[in-house]
Amino acid sequence: MTAAEPHVARNYAPLAVTIASGEGAWVTDPDGRRYLDMLAGYSALNFGHRNPTLVRAATEQLGRATLTSRAFRSDQLEPFAAALAALCDKDLVLPMNTGAEAVETGIKVARAWGYRVKGIPADRAKIVVAAGNFHGRTTTIVSFSDDPDARDGFGPFTPGFVTVPFGDADALAAAIDDDTAAVLIEPIQGEAGVVIPPEGYLARVREITAERRVLFIADEIQSGLGRVGETFACARERVVPDVYLLGKALGGGIVPVSAVVGDEDVLGVIGPGQHGSTFGGNPLAAAVGHAVVNMLATGEWQERARLLGAHLEKLLEPLVGHGITGVRIAGLWAGIDVDPSVGTGREVCERLLARGVLVKDTHGQTIRLAPPLTIRATELDWAVEQLSVVLRG
Repeated sequence: MTAAEPHVARNYAPLAVTIASGEGAWVTDPDGRRYLDMLAGYSALNFGHRNPTLVRAATEQLGRATLTSRAFRSDQLEPFAAALAALCDKDLVLPMNTGAEAVETGIKVARAWGYRVKGIPADRAKIVVAAGNFHGRTTTIVSFSDDPDARDGFGPFTPGFVTVPFGDADALAAAIDDDTAAVLIEPIQGEAGVVIPPEGYLARVREITAERRVLFIADEIQSGLGRVGETFACARERVVPDVYLLGKALGGGIVPVSAVVGDEDVLGVIGPGQHGSTFGGNPLAAAVGHAVVNMLATGEWQERARLLGAHLEKLLEPLVGHGITGVRIAGLWAGIDVDPSVGTGREVCERLLARGVLVKDTHGQTIRLAPPLTIRATELDWAVEQLSVVLRG
């Protein structure tokens, strides 16, 4: 147990900061010290802390109704679903709560489609996934994870998954057989350190899956909804998957909202009683999610991510070779590999914390930047200046 949180289970190792309030790109601790949030809840806070538009939508709905369960209809769900389906250019939305629930739902949809539409024999459906993936931590999802922290000691594992190298379209094609129902990938791997596949990879995945009659399921839970300078990371290659898995920013950092979005010929395989959630699509979640979709429909946030991302890239490039061994950037999202001579990723995060900047490490030597899209260019300047100071020691 830690002195700061003696009654909280130790499934996380948070940095030594306690957040009491937040606004825009800034958070404040109980003593009044402010920090620039360069993580944004792993993209859940794409629109900043307490975004006024989203807070207003939530507050108005709090005064009306927060939960009906799906035993009844609510006046918020269909408008939200219609708007989200239009944003995705799809027919149907299956609402859930968390990103992991969306992934689990996508797996069930893929298997149901494989059996009921493609004609795969019972209990033989397979899903091709990528090495280095992160789709959540449920027992099924960690069955196809290669992260020992997430996987070791949690077996027996769920069968039905085939892993291939991320970014290798030929290996993906070779792994598909008559029993393959779907390919499930992150267009950009977030937890792995903002790993961007080779140019043309997503387009090739789309071609392969279409040719082989296999669903292409894109996990856009971290990469989607404006983060990379497009509504979806798949759009960087003008690719539209069969199914989008969405979460995090869909709830605006206010309530958990996730969704599986696809066309009738795919999502239509799920019937009453076959899948559900008491809170999935609840009126409060739907109201906030609808407000998020409306904000994205203008394209302003995507353009802001593109412009600020280009600015961030110019700031970070000169640091390569000076405490940083590599940088990967997609929109306003960066993976930064720290030279081991400087310290570990965690140590760099701790030093930045002392200078008022919040970031998070992953896989030992990498730190991720995913600031709210509300951040200003001058604030990015200041954050990278602090990073430069930390790297110089």
